[in-house]
Amino acid sequence: MNIHEHQAKELLRGYKVPVPKGEVAFSVDEAVAAAEKLGGPIWVVKAQIHAGGRGKGGGVKVVKSIEAVRAEAQRMLGMTLVTHQTGPQGKEVNRIYVEDGSAIARELYVSLLVDRATGSATFIASTEGGMDIEEVAKHTPEKIIKVAIDPVQGFQPYHSRKIAFALNLEGAQIKACHRVLAGIFQMFHEKDAALVEINPLVVTQSGELLVLDAKIGFDDNALFRHPDIEALRDETEENPAEREATKHELNYVKLDGNVGCMVNGAGLAMATMDIIKFYGGDPANFLDVGGGATKERVTTAFKLILSDSDVKGILVNIFGGIMRCDIIAEGILAAAKDVNLSVPLVVRLEGTNVELGKNILKESGLAIEAANDLADAAQKIVRAVKGAA
Repeated sequence: MNIHEHQAKELLRGYKVPVPKGEVAFSVDEAVAAAEKLGGPIWVVKAQIHAGGRGKGGGVKVVKSIEAVRAEAQRMLGMTLVTHQTGPQGKEVNRIYVEDGSAIARELYVSLLVDRATGSATFIASTEGGMDIEEVAKHTPEKIIKVAIDPVQGFQPYHSRKIAFALNLEGAQIKACHRVLAGIFQMFHEKDAALVEINPLVVTQSGELLVLDAKIGFDDNALFRHPDIEALRDETEENPAEREATKHELNYVKLDGNVGCMVNGAGLAMATMDIIKFYGGDPANFLDVGGGATKERVTTAFKLILSDSDVKGILVNIFGGIMRCDIIAEGILAAAKDVNLSVPLVVRLEGTNVELGKNILKESGLAIEAANDLADAAQKIVRAVKGAA
């Protein structure tokens, strides 16, 4: 689960991480009141959406008068902001953040995430703040430092010194860097965060460190421990199908292709997407119905796939262990009849009650194409989708 910049900064402020003063606004009048409360003489008006690159898209403006705050608030609220992370469809701006302007001397980059390779929380830092870290990694990887934090030892002063030296900080800035990183790590650990990205962390002209932008994402599986974090969820920023899937305990992620996928098991789902790509297709989603899905859950999953107008065909790939193939077959038929299926459907079943499941589909009278194995299934659905295009 992701949260907005203003929420991330408020959370970090509670861990004594230095952030500029700011106020969130949902209307033009609230934005003006926020600017008057902050006092100026320079304000930054920021569109609040769950995407990076807002500045390049016109979603971040530095202004020097109350009237300019009003004008930018009127322009931003309700606009569709398009960035490299939103895709061409963009996202509607429903709230803005009015913040004190900062005198910037240098821009740095710091993030903390879970590194699967080392099995630990890892800081990533660079002197190239304000840039996409992917571009830095591509063109100047030597300017990126990684510091893994041993989960038993925890965050230590020598970790922050290593990062501070790499960022060319000196004097009192080194101690300030430790306070910033220690606060980030404590919040990351206590709140079960998955990512904290500070871009940029600035050195002001007076030599202080300040978090100028913050992005935080949390582990959805740990939200039951943090009702305060879950309360920060902005459902308008989430894909409606993904939100609906969560209500039914389905793991669904919208992708950019046109081949809908319904699979049981995350590993098998990823393998299914890979083989669709291998044979020239593009998966439209990741959807794992789980190992013990009911007929009703399978029906819901099928409807979720078909709610995506980009889907031109569906591949169902089920290995029946805990999940019985006949249950999957009954769910497929129920959903197909309910939504009046009009796109090609290829089904590959294997495992528990596989013959019963195949017979249910065969005797249904519906236009369902059976597959012998995964490769056969992928080739059939890719051919069907391309033929229908």
